[in-house]
Amino acid sequence: MTALSLLDLSPIPEGHDARQALLNSVDLARHAEGLGYRRFWVAEHHNMPGIASAATAVVIGHIAGGTRSIRVGAGGIMLPNHAPLVIAEQFGTLASLYPGRIDLGLGRAPGTDQATAQALRRTLTSEIDSFPQDVLELIGYLGPAEAGQRIRAVPGTGTNVPVWILGSSTYGAQLAAAFGLPYAFASHFAPDQLEDAIAIYRERFRPSAYAEKPHVMVGLGAFAAETDAEARFLFSSQQQAFANLRRGRPGPLPRPVADIATVLSPVERAMVEHSLGFRLLGSPETIRRELATVIERTQADELMVTGAIHDHQARLRSFEIVAEAFRAVAGGTTNAAAD
Repeated sequence: MTALSLLDLSPIPEGHDARQALLNSVDLARHAEGLGYRRFWVAEHHNMPGIASAATAVVIGHIAGGTRSIRVGAGGIMLPNHAPLVIAEQFGTLASLYPGRIDLGLGRAPGTDQATAQALRRTLTSEIDSFPQDVLELIGYLGPAEAGQRIRAVPGTGTNVPVWILGSSTYGAQLAAAFGLPYAFASHFAPDQLEDAIAIYRERFRPSAYAEKPHVMVGLGAFAAETDAEARFLFSSQQQAFANLRRGRPGPLPRPVADIATVLSPVERAMVEHSLGFRLLGSPETIRRELATVIERTQADELMVTGAIHDHQARLRSFEIVAEAFRAVAGGTTNAAAD
């Protein structure tokens, strides 16, 4: 049975600050927990005036402490920015505080611009090609201690925090398959290689101590309201934010506009439509129809929805509509069997 999860970037809406964004994230997580979402993940981004989840492990602890049962994790940690031991200690600590509830998704992009990546790492001598080795090193720190092991993550050793590989191309699919790890594809902003990545992952998957069979999570945007027109209005904030990012001028999440053509050029609208095209957008009836299409198209084990909406109450309602539609389409509860 397909499961339903939620990705939140702790968006900072225009007129608000990071504190309010983080309080909103906890409120949304509680809401998602009550609606039966399986996971609530946050993502690492830096030097982004509109995103409050830069200190991702801290935010995860904040959210896990404000909820009771929903799995909380990173979607993801950008591993090239960190030493694997540090991440093992952070997530080992989280797993010790919230046993059985913490996930660790890993990405190989910096999650920021090159200047900020330099500031994060101090040196860029560590190449992206070290990502596979860093993943294995990190998993080793989270696993059981071996005889003679000199360096241990404390906390961390023996917590066996579930590790996911994230990606927006076939590279991550190949790596996740080779390592026998669950795989999440970022089709909510980079849909082009979705089908190829899923096929490669499933065909090449090698059972491991971490997963006996492939597990595919597919990301998609979600902007739901009582009418299609209202949903399009809410979506305009995300459209503007994405265009601002591509312009090199990221900022707080803009207020929605009635006509997106008044603020984005035709070229920008086409770019945004392509990048954010894998989404749910509309009324409850429209969302049900689009959800059924996505499930049939991808045969995903799990869907992870995300959507930056300026008004917090409208965002709560949007994810409520999605959960209701999912129950109608998939049957039963949104929360499939526990991991």
